[in-house]
Amino acid sequence: MMLIRDVRIFDGSGSAPFQGEVLIEGNRIATVARAGEGALSREGAQVLEGGGSTLMPGLIEAHAHLTWPSSVEKIVPGMSLAPEQLALTAARNARILLDHGFTSAYSGGALSRQLEVFLKEQIDTGGMPGPRLIPSSIEREPPSDHAELTTGRQSAHGRGPQAVRAFVKECAELGAKAVKFLISGESALKPGASQELLYSEEELRAAGEQARESKVWLTGHAHAAQAVKLGVRCGFRVLYHCTYADEEATDLLAAARDEVFVAPSIGIVQATLDARPPPGFDMSHMKADAEVVLDRQRRLVPELRSRGVRILAGGDYGFPFNPTGRNARDLELFVRHFEFTPADALVSATQLGGQIMGMGDELGLIRKGYLADLLLINGDPTRDVSLLQRKDHLLAIMKDGRFHKAPQGLKQ
Repeated sequence: MMLIRDVRIFDGSGSAPFQGEVLIEGNRIATVARAGEGALSREGAQVLEGGGSTLMPGLIEAHAHLTWPSSVEKIVPGMSLAPEQLALTAARNARILLDHGFTSAYSGGALSRQLEVFLKEQIDTGGMPGPRLIPSSIEREPPSDHAELTTGRQSAHGRGPQAVRAFVKECAELGAKAVKFLISGESALKPGASQELLYSEEELRAAGEQARESKVWLTGHAHAAQAVKLGVRCGFRVLYHCTYADEEATDLLAAARDEVFVAPSIGIVQATLDARPPPGFDMSHMKADAEVVLDRQRRLVPELRSRGVRILAGGDYGFPFNPTGRNARDLELFVRHFEFTPADALVSATQLGGQIMGMGDELGLIRKGYLADLLLINGDPTRDVSLLQRKDHLLAIMKDGRFHKAPQGLKQ
C-alpha cells in the first residue's frame, strides 16, 4: 500500500482541484479523501509526502505514432528504417512517451504490420517500459499514382470492398486493436490532396462491417468534409483532423458524439508553422497549408466542443520537426487556439483519454477503484498547463501502481 498525502488533487473530471490524500492498494486507487474529512490511516502503508504538489491522472495520447522515427532524444531524417532499427526505435519512443508523463497511448497507425502488437506484449509483461497501448497495424491507403502520400512507402493494398474487408480482418488476426484508414489525402505532402477521397462509400462500409465482426476499432485520417461524413456514417470511432467539415459534417459529428472521437492534431500544424528547415528543404507549401488548417480548426473545434463532441489531445508526433516527447504541447495549443481552459485541456488528455482507450470506467480519473496511473507535478497545471512539457516538473510518474519515475528520496 502507498499513501500519497499533502497533495492538491486534480481528479481529471474538470472539477476544481482540492487538497487531500490518496491511498493506493496494488495497482488501483483504494480511497480518495479530501482535507478536513479525516486523515487516512498510515498503518501498513508507505507514505509519500507530496509537499503541496499536484496529483493528477496520467496523460493519454490519442494519436500516437511510436514507430515514427524522430524523438526529442534523436532526430531521424526521413521515415524509412531497417526492420531491426525500427523495432528498437519504437521501443525507445515508448519509453520516452512514458518519461514525459503519458501513461497510455492510442495508436494512430504504424510503419509495420505487427510491431506495435509485439511492443504492447513486451510492455504488458514487464519486458520494457512504455505506456498502456492500443496497437495498430500499418496505415491503409489504396493503390494510386500518389501512393507515397504519407510515409513514402508504396501501397500494396487492393481495391474494392472485399480487399478492404480482408485488410481489416488480417489486422485483427495479427492482434491490432485499431485499424487506420486514410479516408482523404494530405495537402501538406501533396497540394490539394486533403480534398481528395481515397475510398468509395462501399469500401468504407465494408471496412465498418468487418471491424464490427472482428471487434476492432476504425481510425480515420479525414480532412475533406465528405471524408468526415463517410467516417461517421461507416462506423469510424476516431477521426483525425476534420479540417474541412461543413455544416452537414458538423451535424453528423454532433449526432454521433457518444460513438465518435475527434482529434484535431494541432501539434503537427503548429510544428509546421514553427519549423525552420535546413537550406535546400522547401516547406513553403506545407506552411501555407498549415495556415489554412489552423484558421479552419480555430473555428471548427470550439463549435464541435460546444455541441458535445469529445475533442482529444494528440498531434501526430514523431516527425523530425515534431518529435515524440513533445506531446504535452497539444494541451497548451488547445488553450491558445481552441478556447479551452487549462483544466479543459487536462480533461481531454485524462478523462476523455480513458474513454478512447475503452477503459473509461477505470482509467483517466482519480477515483476509488480506478487504475493508479498518476503524475505528481511541481506546480499547478490547471493554471499553467505548459508545466507538463517540462520533465523537471514531473516529480513522479506512476503506471499501474508502480513508479516509472519515483519522487526524489523515496525508497521502493
